[in-house]
Amino acid sequence: MSSGYGGRRIRVAVIGTGMIAGVHARAARAAGAEVVGVLGRTPSRSEQVAAQLDVPRGYASLDEVIADAPDVVHVCTPNDQHHPQSLAVIRAGINVVCEKPLAISAEQAAELVAAADEAGVVATVPFVYRYHPVVREIRARVAAGELGRLLAVHGHYLQDWMLDEDASSWRVDAGAGGVSRAFADIGSHWCDLVEFVTGEPFASVSAATDIVYPTRPAASGPSFSGSPDPDPVADAGQRAEVTTEDTAVATFRTGTGRIGNVVVSQVAAGRKNRLWFEVDGTLGSAAFDQEQPESAWFGNERGAQIVVRDPSLGFPDQRRLAVVPAGHPQGYLDAFAAFVADTYAAVRAEGDRTAWPDGLPTFADGARAASVIETVVASASDGTWRPIP
Repeated sequence: MSSGYGGRRIRVAVIGTGMIAGVHARAARAAGAEVVGVLGRTPSRSEQVAAQLDVPRGYASLDEVIADAPDVVHVCTPNDQHHPQSLAVIRAGINVVCEKPLAISAEQAAELVAAADEAGVVATVPFVYRYHPVVREIRARVAAGELGRLLAVHGHYLQDWMLDEDASSWRVDAGAGGVSRAFADIGSHWCDLVEFVTGEPFASVSAATDIVYPTRPAASGPSFSGSPDPDPVADAGQRAEVTTEDTAVATFRTGTGRIGNVVVSQVAAGRKNRLWFEVDGTLGSAAFDQEQPESAWFGNERGAQIVVRDPSLGFPDQRRLAVVPAGHPQGYLDAFAAFVADTYAAVRAEGDRTAWPDGLPTFADGARAASVIETVVASASDGTWRPIP
């Protein structure tokens, strides 16, 4: 094992029992950690999912998690629980990984950033699309000036899991998920990725949102297939008013005045998880499609080429994350494991931020996303351009 923590394995606890909790548990194991327990909605639920994930302990409460003193807690619960659970973990001096959105308001997110800084803990957010190797290749080429001066950035993030008017989950409930659904859930990923790649933060936004069905079942089951257990907690025969958006369109201006645009939808038939962006510059363009993550498209006035992930070629950051030979596909779970491994490397650094891997998304990035989400919602509510704090 690497240095820090006496060379022993990192001990990890997971809060949450849905699909994404399973992803975190698998990524933790892939990164060499020991997953010591899981906390669910009830003690029986904790025990059930602990058995399904082959985890030795199902916790009865958050207090039990903290008393067990894991090195890292992964918070994978509905959005309204992120702030109180992460804050409790941080105040106990435990490192934390919290799902996005970091909180249901920018104010809460900022409080978490301050608390983590004060406690001196590692606090990260899984903006894992940063960890596709070819994303790092595009970022490095942008930074090296190979695309020239930024002219525009555009793209979309499309899913179809809410296409059926009878589809629902806890995310539809603004009380559990927050005032934004589609943009908070997936638009935040797109914005983080594009700002990460270009190095140019968005400074203002004009947005519009739409709710395509006025009601949906008042059910709170899993968001996607792959959960250890469906775990419905409400009667799907009851319907509730929908107050969170299914689609959103946002037009941004960067600090240098350039335009960016994104279309976000959870009702795009046939699109399962299509995060796509293109960066256009004075010397060339680059595009990435998360559903085809092994390659990137680069173009200029003379033509275009497809660049494939390869650990023997390209910029160092791409090669670092390309962990298998070219032609042996890497994907989402590999990106997630790489993010978790970088988080644990920061934990092992024991306060030495100079040893943190480049590009590690922290609570500061999560707070940035919360500000973008809040501004998009405000702009959509009154149709005005809004500055992003």
